[in-house]
Amino acid sequence: MLFLPVSVTPVLHTESCNPLQTEPVFTVMQIPAQSPLLVLLLSCHNDAVTLCFVFRQHTSVRPDLHLHYVQACQKSGQPENPFVAHVLQEADKNDEIRCTKGITLKIAGNNHPVPVQRVTDDDLGVLASVLRHAAFVKGLDLAYNVLTDDGAKTMATFLQENSSLQYLNLMFNDVGTSGAELISGALHRNRSLVHMRMTGNKIGNQGGMFFASVLQSNSTLQKLDLGDCDLGLKCLIAIATALTQNKSLRAINLNRPLLYSQEEETTVHIAKMLKGNSSLVELHLSKHEMKNFGVERLCEALYENSSLRYLDLSCNKITSDGVKFLGELLKRNQSLVILDLNANRIEDAGATYLSEALSVHNRTLQALSVVSCSISGKGLTALSNAIKANMILSYIYIWGNTFDEDACMSFSELIQMGRLNPNCTDVAPYEVDGQAQLAELSHGLQREYYWAPRHRVVADSAANASLGLVAVSEYL
Repeated sequence: MLFLPVSVTPVLHTESCNPLQTEPVFTVMQIPAQSPLLVLLLSCHNDAVTLCFVFRQHTSVRPDLHLHYVQACQKSGQPENPFVAHVLQEADKNDEIRCTKGITLKIAGNNHPVPVQRVTDDDLGVLASVLRHAAFVKGLDLAYNVLTDDGAKTMATFLQENSSLQYLNLMFNDVGTSGAELISGALHRNRSLVHMRMTGNKIGNQGGMFFASVLQSNSTLQKLDLGDCDLGLKCLIAIATALTQNKSLRAINLNRPLLYSQEEETTVHIAKMLKGNSSLVELHLSKHEMKNFGVERLCEALYENSSLRYLDLSCNKITSDGVKFLGELLKRNQSLVILDLNANRIEDAGATYLSEALSVHNRTLQALSVVSCSISGKGLTALSNAIKANMILSYIYIWGNTFDEDACMSFSELIQMGRLNPNCTDVAPYEVDGQAQLAELSHGLQREYYWAPRHRVVADSAANASLGLVAVSEYL
């Protein structure tokens, strides 16, 4: 119940108040059922009239997003986008609106049975006006549309006015440096957004600098994805510097920057950051052209870090010598849960270094990915033996290597005897003329990072195992 007392002078209410009255007199007025007021109390005491409003307990009312959208289009003269209209119609039917959890509007322009009319800057203007006060909308997925810097301006205004949105996905639109400046400016003041995806927008080095400044002041953002954004050397160093002080960000994706130096300055600065950062849980450094020197610097830093749980070093230039540093780290590290080494040339020697550390010393790593790492039967057999000895290591991804008969037999036995769950690896055993073979499965740590099939064939927990192992935020 909410009570709002308002005192007024008796001159305005001489008929309802006796100035000589020494005891308070209360009058109760019943309010119509459709009113938000439950009861109106009038109290007269000592020459003052007090009005007390008793409001009904708030109940969630199903909003009509589609109706509001149609009205907004008519008011602005903007044609309706049938795709947006359909999504809002479906959202109006969603029972989760009544729950405190809220809903995520999925208006991604890709992966539909038939082509849809993708969201433009003008469409976003109307949509933002509809959602401005829709507090139950907690997530907004606008990936793979045709939003530009003009749309980014609309989104920046929306983020400053909205206090409920927690997840925003703008991946693979056409937002550039100017748009990045506008959105990052809004994030300086926004205190609700938890997860932001800018993946694939070519914001460049300067755009990355704007987001680096956000990390210096924003204390709400937990997960930031700047992968495939054409980040440069300066902004990566700025981001690493900002993260030495930031205590709220838990996951960051810096995949595929544009680096023209062979000296690995960015890796050195990121390593320095890891020594002092105690909040970062997930770090993606794929396609950084990282070599063994960079891996050594990271490992040196991770000896002093006890918070990082997910390290992605896929698609780099790491060889068996670099994996040797990782093997030594795993012997002492007690925090890493996921290690992704996809598409590095670690060969049998590197696989052996990993298996030695995992067989005897490490009991915290749960998932290892060595897809397409130039490993042959000897190295794969060593890894299978590590799984037999280490009951904590439960997820392993090995497709893209060279399987011989021993390797096929080893992993077939692990799966058939139940030690390795079929959903926790990317191979499945079968036989040809009595000989064990392995087939590929669509499983992985982030198999559906860029897109997910509309009709689910593989369980989400199998295709995107990392989300369950290291969950950073509810809106992923």
